[in-house]
Amino acid sequence: MWIRLGVMAFAGGLGAALANRGIVIFHDGLRPAVTELIEGRMPRSQLAPIAFSTCFGLILVFGIPFTLASTVILSHALWLGTDIIGTWLPGPFEKNGAWKSRLGLLGSIALGALYGTMLVLGLQGFILLNDRLPVNIHLSIGEIARPVIFTLAAYPALTVAYQYGLKHGLVAFLLTLIIRQLASKLGLAHPDTWALLTGLALLMSHAIQEGRREPAPKDSFLIPLEQLKRIRSHLPWIVVLGATYALASNLAVLMEGPQSLLALAHGDRLAAIHFTIARAISFLPLRTMSALTTGVFLMDGLGFAPTLGLVAPNAAIAALAGGIVITVEAISLVWIAGFFSRYPCYLKVVNNIRTAMTKLLEVASLVGGMVAANQMAPGLGFFAVAGLYLLNETAGSPVMRSAVGPVAVILVGITLNILAFLHLM
Repeated sequence: MWIRLGVMAFAGGLGAALANRGIVIFHDGLRPAVTELIEGRMPRSQLAPIAFSTCFGLILVFGIPFTLASTVILSHALWLGTDIIGTWLPGPFEKNGAWKSRLGLLGSIALGALYGTMLVLGLQGFILLNDRLPVNIHLSIGEIARPVIFTLAAYPALTVAYQYGLKHGLVAFLLTLIIRQLASKLGLAHPDTWALLTGLALLMSHAIQEGRREPAPKDSFLIPLEQLKRIRSHLPWIVVLGATYALASNLAVLMEGPQSLLALAHGDRLAAIHFTIARAISFLPLRTMSALTTGVFLMDGLGFAPTLGLVAPNAAIAALAGGIVITVEAISLVWIAGFFSRYPCYLKVVNNIRTAMTKLLEVASLVGGMVAANQMAPGLGFFAVAGLYLLNETAGSPVMRSAVGPVAVILVGITLNILAFLHLM
């Protein structure tokens, strides 16, 4: 417990400090606004409200629900909060005196550390509280993880369908299904992993064939030297960030995405590793171009630090590996951007991977939410989650579709406990 508190306090303080200095930002939409501040075109008084409006809602409807659905903190719950803290407090790039900037830095470290600590204590408090309630929400909400984990192997086939048409996607899906069942019948370990590898092989085969047929574009990639120089000048701090993130992932206290978080909380570390790799690849072009065009690096790097954190046998090796991989990520930004500019077909593939994973998460978390709610209240659970999902759709999806399942289960659980206290159950 104390180690988790210490790691999260350090991560929160570091994240808020780096956001305050304009070195690293988590939210992709906030990064260009921070560049405006750095280059003197926007005062911090305008940036702070943008940061709050951009990040706070996502913390409430995405970061917190998935965190409460597990024993692990979702990175969005931490890093979006440190974005807000760091951008609200005084910092450099303004004419407010060096003392005020230093005060803002110290305040960012202190508030960020406090915020990270409160996330751990809040999650632990939620778990302990549930043990005393008539209806234990936390035990039931864990059921959301099962559909999420078992749909992992379907995303390559779905990507093939998006990229190359329904016929190819259906063939890939059927082959993936056959391999999974054969692996299960033969008694092989992790049949879903064999199915996933089959789907990935089919996806890569299609992509390579398309890449060979596609002519290379004539336009050359322009390297934004100033932005690249700015990122590389902050490399020591970026290394510390990567080491911290990988360490937190190794200790199962912080995870990069909902799928890997649920898999890790469910005890399936291998599935969590697969999810981190898939998400890192799918966001690679977006993260790379965002960093290069703004000169502000990403709080989670290009996404491979959590993978190495999960793979590492102990915390020390995880921290070392995280520092190394995030350094490689920062140095290789230009090469990655140049590769995708020369081979646009691969850019479309990774974008479709992201779409496929998002759609599968939406379906799996909804199904898992219905199962979890029905476990607490048979019959009523299905009705409540389905109704809340459709009401959210009618309202224009103020809650992200992928988070509707966890949010609905929490609301159902709270309602059931209130009814129990009132002796209406």
